Amino acid sequence: MADRSPAPDTPELRERWGNFAFTDAWKAKADKAIAKYPEGRQKSAVMALLDFAQRQVGEETDTQGWLPLPVIEYVADYLDMPVIRVLEVATFYFMYNMKPVGKYHVQVCGTTPCMLRGSDGLFETCKKRGMSKGHVSEDGLWTLTEVECMGNCATAPMVQINDDNYEDLSPERLDAILDALAKGEQPKTGTQIDGKRTSEPEGGPTTLKEMVTENHDYRGDW
Repeated sequence: MADRSPAPDTPELRERWGNFAFTDAWKAKADKAIAKYPEGRQKSAVMALLDFAQRQVGEETDTQGWLPLPVIEYVADYLDMPVIRVLEVATFYFMYNMKPVGKYHVQVCGTTPCMLRGSDGLFETCKKRGMSKGHVSEDGLWTLTEVECMGNCATAPMVQINDDNYEDLSPERLDAILDALAKGEQPKTGTQIDGKRTSEPEGGPTTLKEMVTENHDYRGDW
């Protein structure tokens, strides 16, 4: 599993991120998120602000983004919160990256349904491209993380890359997705099986077929 400890607080880290502040665009989003909560409850916006901060870091580094300690301190100050409370949130939720990541953060599910459906092969596909868990690849494109269930068990095995899910994968299908991303293209998200839309059976429904096109009443058939 991913290391949830923050990156070391070094002088170099402070020099790079010590003056972090929201841009006008991200500040507007942050203030809008804070305004959703009643007076005295502004700290409830902490998850949104951490996400905005991470995305701004991503824009500045051309990566998926992460949360250096000075950035976490900035969010804490913005919300008048103790830094440790913001750090607790950031280290608890896997949506926040605590160390630098590549342009594409490849999160492969290794939980039982995905494992039974071939996630080991997906890890091998990533390894062949120079990815290793918890590290940025030499070309700066990829970071590989093994994660627990992300709720796509019916379309296992699946991978989340940045904000998108890719499902019903095989090593060959994942290779095609990674090839497209490396070229700067946006591959099709969701299921990778032709003819499927979501989590219906491959080849189409096998029961309740009359409900595909209309709300058929089966009660008379029972």
